[in-house]
Amino acid sequence: MNSHTTETNAAPALVAGLSAAERHAIETLYRAFSEGDTDLLDEVLAEDWDDVPLAPGQGPGREGIKPMVVAFRAAFSDLRITVHEMIGVPGRAAVRAAITGVHTGEWFGVAPSGKPFEIAIHEFHRIADGRLTHTWHLEDWFGWFNQVGASPAGGAAA
Repeated sequence: MNSHTTETNAAPALVAGLSAAERHAIETLYRAFSEGDTDLLDEVLAEDWDDVPLAPGQGPGREGIKPMVVAFRAAFSDLRITVHEMIGVPGRAAVRAAITGVHTGEWFGVAPSGKPFEIAIHEFHRIADGRLTHTWHLEDWFGWFNQVGASPAGGAAA
């Protein structure tokens, strides 16, 4: 995966104000999800990394996110996280990105629909010594429900 482009023939992502080590830590976090490689997290997340908010059933710290990576890969084939912008100052970064894939496994209690999706994500990271120490994130899961033909309450979308 080339995390610097959005789609085929798209312009490179905007990256500003980050050191090579900070950029590497952020890109590697997203690669772990895209590639399903939880070992990558050991390289770039502090052991006591603070992920806000935790997903339902997610434990704290670096070890707590690893089952979520596995769950993402089980629920979504062709999963990709594509960075559109990374803007920062020393020790802090903001990221605008997208998650794409095909809904091929259960997620949020929704049976596999086989439908492709794309949702926006916005994240803010703190970085120290080349490792992420905190991440605050917001994903458009409501948009995901609409794209796969479900509703958060479990009924079919109108």
